Amino acid sequence: MRIAVLGGDGFVGWPTALHLSDLGHHIDIVDNLSRRWIDTELGVQSLTPMDSIQERCRIWREVSGRKINFHLLDLAKEYERVKAWLLEHKPDAVIHFAEQRAAPYSMKSDRHKVYTVSNNVNATHNLLTALVETGIDAHLVHLGTMGVYGYSTVGAAIPEGYLPVQIETMDGAKAEQEILYPTRPGSVYHMTKSLDQILFQFYAQNDGLRITDLHQGIVWGTHTEQTRRHDQLINRFDYDGDYGTVLNRFLIQAAIGYPLTVHGTGGQTRAFIHIQDSVRCIELALNDAPQAGERVRIFNQMTETHRVRDLAERVAGLTGAKVAYLPNPRKEAPENDLVVKNDQFLNLGLNPTTLENGLLSEIVEIAQKFAHRIDRKRVPAVSAWTKEIAGGLNTDPEDTRLKSVS
Repeated sequence: MRIAVLGGDGFVGWPTALHLSDLGHHIDIVDNLSRRWIDTELGVQSLTPMDSIQERCRIWREVSGRKINFHLLDLAKEYERVKAWLLEHKPDAVIHFAEQRAAPYSMKSDRHKVYTVSNNVNATHNLLTALVETGIDAHLVHLGTMGVYGYSTVGAAIPEGYLPVQIETMDGAKAEQEILYPTRPGSVYHMTKSLDQILFQFYAQNDGLRITDLHQGIVWGTHTEQTRRHDQLINRFDYDGDYGTVLNRFLIQAAIGYPLTVHGTGGQTRAFIHIQDSVRCIELALNDAPQAGERVRIFNQMTETHRVRDLAERVAGLTGAKVAYLPNPRKEAPENDLVVKNDQFLNLGLNPTTLENGLLSEIVEIAQKFAHRIDRKRVPAVSAWTKEIAGGLNTDPEDTRLKSVS
């Protein structure tokens, strides 16, 4: 297949592009490199040193013998160029990663909220409209998030996209209907992914677009089979309070002797998936494309759930690190359960990579190797969901007033 990977320079996009290229697909990366500009804005860099996207593609061709093409294009701002690009390259599938992906970044200020909505929603809608206008019958695979559902406890497993309900008709009879599972986004970022869902439903039913929406859990790990083949193919690794995912952040903190920062009670339950499983799931979704006229396919792309404090205790036990409990910058329940169905990927052949000490140790080794690149001032999470929370934050894990345990 000819596959366009939108946002292919990013944390999940780059290893996905390599994985699919390695399978023999023709890969075009389309990216505006905004994530690199955000690094500049925040004054932080990936823990792992990253070459330019052009150099990464050159190294991949040298290592694998396969070519990945890079195209500089802003999906959210250059609609006419998006249309022209699609008409010129005619992809069989489009994988859409081209959205600002961090909840904390989306809540930093009013400017960051506006940017996240403008970038994410426009990017998705421009792509959908361009596919309709060009008439290109490409399977669209979108990377969404489990966070569209929020983290409240409902006492039942979250289904894969759709919820059967029973309603009463005008004559008093009972009728069955299937609706999108209700969303309850916990940040502006998650809200944009909820809006994406509605856009997908409309364009699938109105124009027959073939769409798969992947509701992904928190990604951990850094290496895939392909990124291990050369030092310069290594994936980016975010450790800062805005972009670093919770488990990766714990492992970085442990590697540099920084207390593990658990916010609130640590009773937040989250869904997780290893980066190798993430790229494998995208492959499986591509191979199981819906037909024109079929409703949007929705997969829960996760393999396990854990409470944050349990993760911290596991990492502490593995590394000897201390755990510090800090005020929570997010507006959320202090405790929640999370039960998620992921039967579709299991039925398609996914063999989940679970949280094992060997894989955790591998990340700690990477952190220790590049520890000299870490700016300790960028480790704390300082983006607050409300002004009231921001006024009461103390983000220093070594403050003696905070609860710290070994």
